[in-house]
Amino acid sequence: MVLEYAPDGLMGVFTPQANTTVEPEFGILVPPGMAWINGRLLSDARTIDDRLLDYFSNYGNALRQFANAPVGVIGFACTGASYLAGVPQEDVTVARLSDAARVPVITAATAVNDALRVLGVQRVALVSPYHASLNEASAVYWAARGFDVVAKPSAFRESGEFHPIYSLPSDAAMPALDAVADTGAEAVVILGTGLPSLRPIRTRPFIGAAPLLSCNLCLVWRMALDLRGEAPTAENLLSWVRADHWGDRL
Repeated sequence: MVLEYAPDGLMGVFTPQANTTVEPEFGILVPPGMAWINGRLLSDARTIDDRLLDYFSNYGNALRQFANAPVGVIGFACTGASYLAGVPQEDVTVARLSDAARVPVITAATAVNDALRVLGVQRVALVSPYHASLNEASAVYWAARGFDVVAKPSAFRESGEFHPIYSLPSDAAMPALDAVADTGAEAVVILGTGLPSLRPIRTRPFIGAAPLLSCNLCLVWRMALDLRGEAPTAENLLSWVRADHWGDRL
């Protein structure tokens, strides 16, 4: 089956309900010939942490939104849920959902993990948009994945806007990038799918010798590889870091 706007494959993406960043960044990152459809993760929980856990517990129900749409890969663009659920539960859930959907299922966090693995790095610096407790949970998660977290500065700003994370501009990450420049990190990751990340990557694709990654960039990279039937490699990842195919669209 060939779709008019997706001759090279269709992605299915789930986005937290108030997130205003995933879809615009996918619009820039998704390669020509591919397309995506988007579903929303919904929760009435009052706190951010409770909403994230609610999203995670309902990932299976969310799949119903796509019905029988011919998606070739499914991504969950929500890293905070992975941090709170933890590595063992995430891995079990991803495997179960992949079996249920009969296509690969990837979370933003597992996509970043794949990126760090193909780069062969051990020491990572995290640039976080999160409040203190979620920032700490993110560091615990990456340590559980086997990485040494050498720095975790936060770009979080308390705000009366609709959502403290989603209202951050991309330049909020820039001071944190300066703060990790001399930490010995072998890779730097801008966490979260809600903090705009593409302009910092386009401006500073490497912090010293360390590639600058983001969750949305890694997620689209992995989903595109699955649609193409290609294996993740450092070479094809660094092409994304250098913005070889998306820089002009930004």
